[in-house]
Amino acid sequence: MRKYVKWGCLCVVACMLSACGAKEVSVQPAAAADSALIKTTIINAKGKTIGTAELSAIAEGVKIHLEAAKLSPGMHGIHLHENGICEAPDFVSSGMHFNPTHKQHGFENPQGFHEGDLPNIQVDAKGKINVDLVVKAVTLEQGKTNSLISAKGVSLIIHEKADDYITDPAGNSGARMACGVIK
Repeated sequence: MRKYVKWGCLCVVACMLSACGAKEVSVQPAAAADSALIKTTIINAKGKTIGTAELSAIAEGVKIHLEAAKLSPGMHGIHLHENGICEAPDFVSSGMHFNPTHKQHGFENPQGFHEGDLPNIQVDAKGKINVDLVVKAVTLEQGKTNSLISAKGVSLIIHEKADDYITDPAGNSGARMACGVIK
């Protein structure tokens, strides 16, 4: 039964993304680990480690494998932010969304979306997440405008609420509750 629930949540997210035309990111069940190029620790607002994210270059763009615990159950927004800084408790140091092409926020925004916009994630009833996200709008190739690799770095932020995929600048996704530095 547990397997069906996990797939059901992923299917709901995938259906939501395809319905809104989001072709630049996808959610997949966690697969066997590829060779990760970047690994980051995810911390909560108290500065405590709650998980990890591994980023690897794939043909489609960048795969983010996220595993975390001690999150509030339910749907949460997740984004790449412009600064590779995670200062608890509010993670404001991470700046705005990663947006090198200066678009507006959201997969449903006709003027959007940011390269840092990602699909919502579903945290299970025990506060855990284990998921792969494929992001086509970014790269790990240094020197490219949309590269996540730079001296400044970027951060991966998990928000308290789901992203509505349209409201600029952050999809009404609420406070920042977890953060990981990507450099």
